[in-house]
Amino acid sequence: MKGNLSPFLILLAGILWGTTGTTQAFAPDSAHPIAIGASRLAVGGLFLLLIVLITGKWNFKNWPMKPTLLASFCMAVFQPLFFSAVTITGVAIGTVVAIGSAPVLSGFMEWIILKKRPRMIWWFSTFLSILGCLLLFVNKDSVQVDPFGIVMALGAGLSFAGYTLASRELVDHYSSLSVVAIVFSISAVFLSPFLFIYDMAWITSLRGLSVSLHLGIVATGIAYLLFVKGLTRVPSSTAVTLALAEPLTAALLGVFVLGESLSFVSWIGLVLLLVGIGMLMRGSEKSDGRE
Repeated sequence: MKGNLSPFLILLAGILWGTTGTTQAFAPDSAHPIAIGASRLAVGGLFLLLIVLITGKWNFKNWPMKPTLLASFCMAVFQPLFFSAVTITGVAIGTVVAIGSAPVLSGFMEWIILKKRPRMIWWFSTFLSILGCLLLFVNKDSVQVDPFGIVMALGAGLSFAGYTLASRELVDHYSSLSVVAIVFSISAVFLSPFLFIYDMAWITSLRGLSVSLHLGIVATGIAYLLFVKGLTRVPSSTAVTLALAEPLTAALLGVFVLGESLSFVSWIGLVLLLVGIGMLMRGSEKSDGRE
């Protein structure tokens, strides 16, 4: 794969993730957010394993368990941490802290662990993108800053950053399909107790099944396959910033599909997000995905 295609794969993954909120809005009222998160990982993991079996890429000899378990654990805990954060401290603050902290935490982790200092364009584009994310969500609901909710949101951001860093190590040696299949299958096992704690009757309805299939196959299986595929030529810090296409997509779908309205400040935030992501895309093309 040409290196300049990798940022576009990650951007496309962020766009697919952005459909999650809109899809959940069509879920049955009895579907608990954490139950939806657990079911999407279960469906996504099974879908990816099926693809591995069909394609015959199931040679897992000498597979490194340490980064695999780390990536799986990070992805598993991200779901309940994020959903708990937005429940406790509100959608606006929870989303901004979780999604906004992930690129910064990823940059510092890459700097400290891998000794790779992010380029100046990454710092500038990440600042613009996070500021845009903040403005985009600032008027989405009543702001209520709960310290425990903030900690949960930071934990979610750290979890996603950790998942990205661990996955980056895996795709250096194994196929992207094998990596996501193994990681998400193990993540689904970690979250499987939630399938028994919450009422899952909603998934038997046509609407519930459709929501689960979309979230599991499209917004999880295909999206994370694209994301990990892009990681082969893009630093983890850059990848997490490009993934901010998720709230951008979610906001636009909210306007054009769910009939939501954005304030003038939110539209400014949306533009800043576009500029920040665009700058990083251009910078990634010039560096050919290598830093």
